[in-house]
Amino acid sequence: MKKVIATENAPKAVGPYSQAIEVDGTLYISGQIPVVPADGSVPDSIEEQTRQSLKNIGAILAEAGMDYGNVVKTTVLLDDIANFKAMNGIYAEFFTGDKPARACYQVAALPMGVKVEIEAVAVR
Repeated sequence: MKKVIATENAPKAVGPYSQAIEVDGTLYISGQIPVVPADGSVPDSIEEQTRQSLKNIGAILAEAGMDYGNVVKTTVLLDDIANFKAMNGIYAEFFTGDKPARACYQVAALPMGVKVEIEAVAVR
């Protein structure tokens, strides 16, 4: 059974997609860019942007009754792979137990000119 997950505590979808979809206990979270849901602002640094993207993921996880410990896979998109170390430092603050599988890529550009976008898959 498919269930759409949506929360006001993460940025609204700005296109024809959902914040997340849950199917049979697996939650697929759309890529989260570092938009602050309260005011639409975007932090400046890669550290602040990584933290905000992961907070947005956390809000979606909470809406689904999950937390970071439920995450089994992430994909991180960076506008510059030189930001990998800085992103990784913040990322490690959110995933403190068993670490999810992960891929990380440099891409040509991200929406709104942000430095990072992160998607996640979580299971119950």
